[in-house]
Amino acid sequence: MTHIDSHRLANDFRALQTRIVAALAACDGQAFRIDDWQRPDGSGHGSSQLIEEGHVFERGGVNFSHVRGTQLPAAATAAHPELAGCGFEAMGVSLVLHPRNPHCPTAHMNVRCFLARRPDTATGEAPHWWFGGGMDLTPYYPAVEDVRHFHATCRAALAPFEASPDSHALHQRYKTWCDDYFFIRHRQEARGVGGLFFDDLNDGGFERCRALAFSVGEHFIPAYLPLIERRRDLPWTDQQRDFQEYRRGRYVEFNLVQDRGTLFGLQSGGRSESILMSLPPMVRWRYDWQPQPGSAEARLYTDFLPPRDWLAD
Repeated sequence: MTHIDSHRLANDFRALQTRIVAALAACDGQAFRIDDWQRPDGSGHGSSQLIEEGHVFERGGVNFSHVRGTQLPAAATAAHPELAGCGFEAMGVSLVLHPRNPHCPTAHMNVRCFLARRPDTATGEAPHWWFGGGMDLTPYYPAVEDVRHFHATCRAALAPFEASPDSHALHQRYKTWCDDYFFIRHRQEARGVGGLFFDDLNDGGFERCRALAFSVGEHFIPAYLPLIERRRDLPWTDQQRDFQEYRRGRYVEFNLVQDRGTLFGLQSGGRSESILMSLPPMVRWRYDWQPQPGSAEARLYTDFLPPRDWLAD
């Protein structure tokens, strides 16, 4: 039975949040609002740190949470039916960033740890634990070099955990998992250009899994901010802004219909302001809209959204 210092682990997640927010605030030039919170019944706490109407980010949030419950919600027991009736402890960092400029991609990152305990298990002992997380990119007017940079940094995050220096099997597995997970089933299209995703990670020991999750978290800033610096000052048109808001609608649909993290948060009585902070501020839906053939908007669908190996060349 593994002894886990959940207080120390939660502090590590909080420190990761602090580092990420500092880098994003420096990029934008505007400070993030800090909203620390406690559950009234004492079963959890966290910090929602967000920016709205910034110089770069129209809306963005970086959440830390550490919550407990007496029974795993349906979103968790669907993957772990053997743990029905267990108490749980969940902690992690999640973020979503929505830049204003349509040439700048939306991005998401999440790293988390779950501990599940039987009612008769001693405090501090966790017979069941797992890590999950990943990051993915959702561009509107993508550039090939940006997408390749993002995927190359994802691969670098996993390189220390590959079976050998020449192996990319773990990265390929988590990339494919990301492509599958962020596929909008009711639209039959990808949400974006992927990245990496993993869940239920508990092989190789707790410290290895912890290190892998934190490596993903630490690689988010070098994966994403170079793209923002390249694109933040590009001019854009009303038509491009309109398309950005239309594609943001797909983001909303996925988060509210499919995303396990959103569903877990709502089902576990989580703080709705923090959970729904991931939604963009301005969104547009149209009935049966189709891009003009050969347009930049059409190329997003034909050249970027279908999964491919961006690092093959």
